[in-house]
Amino acid sequence: HKAMIQTKAVLPLDDFLHQAETICQSRGKRLTAIRKQVLALIVSDERCMKAYEILDLMVKDFPSAKPATVYRALEFLEAEGFIHRLDALNGWTACNDIELHGHDHNLLIVCTDCGLVSEVDVPDVSHKLQALITQTGFVQKSAQTEIRAICKKCSQQSA
Repeated sequence: HKAMIQTKAVLPLDDFLHQAETICQSRGKRLTAIRKQVLALIVSDERCMKAYEILDLMVKDFPSAKPATVYRALEFLEAEGFIHRLDALNGWTACNDIELHGHDHNLLIVCTDCGLVSEVDVPDVSHKLQALITQTGFVQKSAQTEIRAICKKCSQQSA
């Protein structure tokens, strides 16, 4: 089984947002204007975005937006499986396949220099990692696994 490698969302922005709205409706949830704007900003950027970066961009369309506004939207979007929280950079990135709620086979490879994120679907690696974690007496708290790395562009710049 060859790893499926994709960087960011495979769908164009409008299609991604439409799919997210459809999923929300099917779950009896609402993709409010603020949640939709936060999601659009994250989907439009290949990098991991921090909450304050999102807030800075949000105030153009929502002048009264506050940090709590953004954090509530991020919580909702993460809970619905539309974005991933990346501990490596304390930020968020869009999910490649929002119909697959759970993402238990995905590795998120994060450039710690520029914040670029690649999401890789590798069930064989994920199962081996899970088995290793279990063998060592631990329980994995999150279905996703982050790998801190440096992208080719940043690696070439530092060389």
